[in-house]
Amino acid sequence: MSAPRADRPISALFAENRPLRSLEFFPPKDDAGVAALRAAATALQRIPWDFVSVTYGAGGTTRDRTAQVSAILKDELGYTVMPHLTCVGHSRAELDAIADTLHAQGYRNIMTLRGDPPKGATTFTPAPDGLRYANELVSLLKARHPDFCLGVGGYPEKHPEAVSLDADLDALKRKVDAGAAFVTTQLFFDNAIYHRFVEKCRARGITVPIVPGIMPVLSFKQIQRIATLSGSVLPAALTRRLEVASEDPDVVEFIGVDWALDQIRDLLAHGAPGYHLYILNRARSALALAAGLAA
Repeated sequence: MSAPRADRPISALFAENRPLRSLEFFPPKDDAGVAALRAAATALQRIPWDFVSVTYGAGGTTRDRTAQVSAILKDELGYTVMPHLTCVGHSRAELDAIADTLHAQGYRNIMTLRGDPPKGATTFTPAPDGLRYANELVSLLKARHPDFCLGVGGYPEKHPEAVSLDADLDALKRKVDAGAAFVTTQLFFDNAIYHRFVEKCRARGITVPIVPGIMPVLSFKQIQRIATLSGSVLPAALTRRLEVASEDPDVVEFIGVDWALDQIRDLLAHGAPGYHLYILNRARSALALAAGLAA
């Protein structure tokens, strides 16, 4: 049996000096969800995505599904896949073993995160002989397999647990200094926030690409909940539009896609290195955005 195809590192794609487009899937909870994800990912193949990511689940609860979904996307559908990996619930030895498995399977790109506390916990507690911070995970993975290309998270409006934006930027600098090749941001809805964040990062000596993370609104209540959890602010103009349309899901989705389309156009016009879409496993909004950008 031949060895699995090794993915091209995302850092090599950035070196082509063109905007990259990518999107994120999350592992479903059951087989029906996996079938729906496969259908969505198949529909999205008509767009030449540079890569896709697969989340690790809140509190590390969907690890097996992450592996299953990553294999479907990589081996069945031919995507370049960046699995997420977190520190949650893992010892250093377990993380080494996961790194070895991913490398043997041909993955060369990993989204490297501390991870959220397990459900029901309010603070993050490392596993026995585990890691406390994402920069430690970056260091572990680069030491284990230097050819891994590692992405890390950035928070334009500050990580909810950080005491200040300056402290959060210091933490990001540690992740990049440990070997991260690029940053993907948490979702935001006001591009001025992203532009200020990039300026502050550059002033800190963070020179790697900073990819804006964009989530098109699909539900008013849902986006309010997500924004609260992530610490993102919904602009008043967007909130007013969503409130007026809140009883009509199709109109809400239209407004969400229209807002995201304006964001992406502006970001690319001002030199963003691409965009990463948080699509909640829904193909329609991603296809609508790609069609709008192709016009």
